[in-house]
Amino acid sequence: MAIITISLPDSTKDWIEDQVRSGGFADAGEYMNELVTQERVRQGEELSLEEVRHLVKVSKASGIGTKTMDELFAEAERLVEAKKARRA
Repeated sequence: MAIITISLPDSTKDWIEDQVRSGGFADAGEYMNELVTQERVRQGEELSLEEVRHLVKVSKASGIGTKTMDELFAEAERLVEAKKARRA
């Protein structure tokens, strides 16, 4: 596993630590990896099988969502359209 060192304002560091505590992440690195993975998915990048398994694990651990099926499908359609627009 690679190590990256970044500088953040104290307020951002505190916020990330709050997200780790409340989101069930092991540490800030796991939280940051989740954010990067979400961005890669948003941009339409293909993920490895290991990354997909991690997403499923995190999704299961997050509990039951509050969005309706209609909202989920509308969001999926919006993401597909945004991806098409970026390719054009």
